[in-house]
Amino acid sequence: MQQGGGEVYGSDDHRAFRETVRRFVQSEIAPRAREFDERGRFDKSLYPKMGELGLLGIRYDPTYGGLGLDYSYQAIFLEELTLCDNAGVCMGISVQTDMATPALHRFGSDELKRKYLEPAIRGEHVAAIAVTEPSGGSDVAGIRTRAVRDGDDWVINGSKMYITNAATADWLCLLAVTDPDAGYGGFSQIIVPTDSPGFTFELLDKIGNKGSDTGMLFFDDVRVPVSNTIGDANRGFQQQMMQFQDERMVVVVSAPVAARRLWEQTLEHCQQRIAFGKPLSKMQVNQHKFVDMYTRIEAAQELAHRCIRKMQQGEDATLDISMSKVFCTDMHQYVATTCVQLFGGAGYMYENPAGRAFVDSRLAAIGGGADEVMKQVVAKILGI
Repeated sequence: MQQGGGEVYGSDDHRAFRETVRRFVQSEIAPRAREFDERGRFDKSLYPKMGELGLLGIRYDPTYGGLGLDYSYQAIFLEELTLCDNAGVCMGISVQTDMATPALHRFGSDELKRKYLEPAIRGEHVAAIAVTEPSGGSDVAGIRTRAVRDGDDWVINGSKMYITNAATADWLCLLAVTDPDAGYGGFSQIIVPTDSPGFTFELLDKIGNKGSDTGMLFFDDVRVPVSNTIGDANRGFQQQMMQFQDERMVVVVSAPVAARRLWEQTLEHCQQRIAFGKPLSKMQVNQHKFVDMYTRIEAAQELAHRCIRKMQQGEDATLDISMSKVFCTDMHQYVATTCVQLFGGAGYMYENPAGRAFVDSRLAAIGGGADEVMKQVVAKILGI
């Protein structure tokens, strides 16, 4: 099945870049996909290897070691990364590239970018985004973690939950309350090194995306310099809303690619599996299932390309990204569920790609803004 998008990233430079990413993913990650699942995390040594290829700062300013390319190249990276056969690894790496560092690149001081962004782009530091809490996930305004100024330091107390890269991160992009009386205008984004006294974490056991570590974070009088604030103090909510768009694009870009691969794998199985004297793929009921899946995948891919074009051109894509995240997430879950059924008993095994996708794809409807929140964003923009 062919994948479109020539008008988005069909140049010779795009093709050469895709080949570079593909070689790395298929040689360094894909052969060890199940190993990383069993370990519950992937090798930190992958980061400097990606750093050498420039893959951790594709869109970022060359002044800080980035490649300075447009979003179409980031989309290629995410598409090829998706084909590594390990959703958890994709999540851990995309946290570094699309969830924990964009705000630092956009709003951080030169000093802060030199100290934290540069080593992250080189793969010497691993980053994590620390927003969700027991009292506030999609409802960011429900965050309770406090950062109180004491001289030239922030003193941080609180906890974060369901944080990817909890055990491997060298620093966090933390969203904390710095002015409790200011509502949405009272949050700040703060860089917190994980070797800070008073910081601890506890790993959690997920049902899917097992190739990356996820945990709870605890802050007990953790001190960091006020100069570690990203941008202006009390502008963190607005900055994080922008950073969420990068995070949601990871789902929009990767879901059609993952679903397309699963469609192909399932079709191959059904062409070979004989039941009642003929291949499963020749039964009309199954042919209709494949057509339904194909249609949804193609529609999701078109939405993704629309969002990529807007990101590439620097346009406001909030409406498109919000709609597309919901649609692509629903499509991926539909394809995974249908493919489990087509594989039969084998599809219920974790070693089966449909079985893994059935569990892994569910997360996208929750993380980065739950489906319900995305629909509310769309409703607000439409004036409903």
